[in-house]
Amino acid sequence: MAEPKTKYDRQLRIWGEQGQAALEKASICLLNCGPTGSETLKNLVLGGIGSITVIDGSKVEVGDLGNNFMVDDSSVAKSKAKCVCAFLQELNDAVKAKFIEENPEALIETNPSFFSQFTLVVATQLMEDSMVKLDRICREANVMLIFARSYGLTGFVRISVKEHTVIESKPDHFLDDLRLNNPWPELKGFADTIDLNVTDPVVHKHTPYVVILVKMAEEWAKSHGGSLPSTREEKKEFKELIKAWMIAMDEDNYKEAIEASFKVFASRGISSSLQQLINDNCAEVDSSSSDFWVMVVALKEFIANEGCGEAPLEGSIPDMTSSTELYVNLQKIYQAKAEADCLAIEQRVRNILKKIGRDPDSISKTSIKTFCKNARKLTVCRYRLIEDEFNSPIQPELQKYLTDEDYSVAVGFYILLRAVDRFAANYNSFPGKFDGEMDEDISRLKTTAVGLLSDLGCNGSTLTEDLINEMCRYGAAELHAIAAFIGGVASQEVIKLITRQFVPMSGTFIFNGVDHKSQLLSL
Repeated sequence: MAEPKTKYDRQLRIWGEQGQAALEKASICLLNCGPTGSETLKNLVLGGIGSITVIDGSKVEVGDLGNNFMVDDSSVAKSKAKCVCAFLQELNDAVKAKFIEENPEALIETNPSFFSQFTLVVATQLMEDSMVKLDRICREANVMLIFARSYGLTGFVRISVKEHTVIESKPDHFLDDLRLNNPWPELKGFADTIDLNVTDPVVHKHTPYVVILVKMAEEWAKSHGGSLPSTREEKKEFKELIKAWMIAMDEDNYKEAIEASFKVFASRGISSSLQQLINDNCAEVDSSSSDFWVMVVALKEFIANEGCGEAPLEGSIPDMTSSTELYVNLQKIYQAKAEADCLAIEQRVRNILKKIGRDPDSISKTSIKTFCKNARKLTVCRYRLIEDEFNSPIQPELQKYLTDEDYSVAVGFYILLRAVDRFAANYNSFPGKFDGEMDEDISRLKTTAVGLLSDLGCNGSTLTEDLINEMCRYGAAELHAIAAFIGGVASQEVIKLITRQFVPMSGTFIFNGVDHKSQLLSL
């Protein structure tokens, strides 16, 4: 068997050993192992999830061979859960796999405590009533839940978790934490030791742009009453000031300074989103509070005291044109400040833990260090109960989606995915399942959809005939291509939730396979 580090090499580069360890500890329950569920689980098994439990009470039928690659001719009339489980186990023998041959809806009804043993439940192809019940069960048991469904050329994915905190949110674009607009004494002192008037052209062209900008910003502030450039004209003038210090056209460090000058113009202090987070109600901690909120309280205290309105420094600097000696010295200054800030936060964390009656060492140094490094990028996600969304969606949003041309198909599919469940409850089959009843089903589905819109407070709103006809044409089929896509999205969100890295999507993800569009609806 391949060593884990070799086996999972590529993904370790994305979420690291800590993320991989979280995956390997996780226990996943899958409800219904049709193509959508099987594809979701396949991705997780290949990623090295700890254990899986497949719940499905159905037998493999001939029709399953055309849309589920995890069953074959020899599987017909056998337990679907058993066949899929065996196939998944073959993909990665390090994963513990078991199956239970039972109807998921019956399990939700008769044994709700069953789900409390899992880290996360992936519920696929469930109808509305079962979704509502399972959501309540998982919330009470503090188990993460993801719903996924594919239906013809459409499908959805919806996360349901009371609260999900993310330290390593890893945004695609984020401003370097260089503090050029608010240098601390050591950085300012280092910049003061460097003379930009130096006559040696080699030395002049190897002064790091961080130093150039700190000195330029200080010079500007002195002649502008302590304020930094803010208007368009002032920013232009500031760039010209940097340009004036160039003594040759090939000075890349000065070009870098001009390009990075926007970092000087950024506002000082913390972002509005971080301000909102440190003022959250959960920032009033007690012995039952999570480690995340304990560290947030320490962060809040730090910002108000040692931080002088700033979050702890990250401590890393980007590549730049510089002499090796200056770059290394600059790096040491940033690292020393980051370590000092981290130490101050650690001390505050220990004091808070002591105050709330917990072991002062219960939060590791590594956790605090990771928290400090990512303090500016912390994220908290909260999700509405699916029942609340179904019964009382956010009216302005729903009305906006219904009237917005860009969202009309996505929200149409959202309404129709709910309408087909009502249809099935009333007529004991999904619309379009039987050829001879197509016209009648179209009429019935239209009536059901209009009734649903009316119940949601959207009287007078209608869906296009084309969309209703299309939904009936699907006949509740799970197409492999759509199921594979929905399964891919669902498994990606599972990994985000379990590793607590990257920000999981908020709202209901709708895939429109007709136009090849994906959209999020916040209802």
